[in-house]
Amino acid sequence: MGKYNAVTDVPGIRVGHVTDAQALTGCTVVLCEKGAMVGVDQRGGAPGTRETDLARPLHLVQEAHAVVLSGGSAFGLDAASGVVHYLEEKGVGFDTGVARVPIVPATILYDLHMGDPGVRPDAEMGYAACQAATSGPIEMGNVGAGTGASVGKILGPGRATKSGLGTASIDLGGGLIVGALVAVNAFGDVIDPSSGEIIAGARRLRGEGFADTLSTMRGFVGKTIMRFASRGHTIIGVVATNARLNKEEVNKVAQMAHDGIARTIRPSHTMFDGDTLFTLATGEKKADVNLVGAYGAEAISAAILSAVRQAKSAGGLLAWQDLQSSPG
Repeated sequence: MGKYNAVTDVPGIRVGHVTDAQALTGCTVVLCEKGAMVGVDQRGGAPGTRETDLARPLHLVQEAHAVVLSGGSAFGLDAASGVVHYLEEKGVGFDTGVARVPIVPATILYDLHMGDPGVRPDAEMGYAACQAATSGPIEMGNVGAGTGASVGKILGPGRATKSGLGTASIDLGGGLIVGALVAVNAFGDVIDPSSGEIIAGARRLRGEGFADTLSTMRGFVGKTIMRFASRGHTIIGVVATNARLNKEEVNKVAQMAHDGIARTIRPSHTMFDGDTLFTLATGEKKADVNLVGAYGAEAISAAILSAVRQAKSAGGLLAWQDLQSSPG
């Protein structure tokens, strides 16, 4: 791992949160003001995104100056407007010849059921997240975009487990760093790949322990409930690296990084999820795309586990920390 075991171990990357602990929502901004090659890979059937087309190959714009992760469902995309305003004030953006236009892709998760549905991240919160951005250690758990996150909702939101936001980094030697930042709000359960055990997810309607979403889906109860399942689930995140990658390669890294979701979320990429990962490459170190992509997946997996283990109980939901002593 890097110095902070955080995405901010990548030089040039800063992260800021704004958290509304009462309304249980918030937003997180990943700043790269000097510009970073941007890619994206979106899976699952229920995404909420902004400026994803420009992140793909065959488009004019190559670099982004920030990525926003937000709660608030589609309303939360407004937080990106505040980030654009902040960067414009700094003179940061794509030079059009007339003005510099900040490039700020964004993606959201659904947390309206957790706290006050009338409070959503907005432009003011996005601007404040930029002001709070740091290149040092990153707070995890019930912060920023992970404030209202939960996992394992096949038996209804009341039997889910509280999750949050997590980060991790991997030092690949020679100064090459791969880091990840994720907000974990999945329909499925979170699995520890080292043991294969569920560490967060849908809790049984009766008794202690986890129901096991995959097994529940096969039964009568699961098939019935899925007809009415909320569409409010997703994993959203960023893989950042100081590798020198082109547009096709950063998109490949984003694609490979989804393996980290598949290893730790069961099931993943469902029609109820809007799983979206961005890649930011600052271009300082020559590196093989296969190496960066493979460890991007490892960083995503580690960040997901941290998001669960750092979360605290909130909104009537127990978190992993409390379930260790009171699993029911």
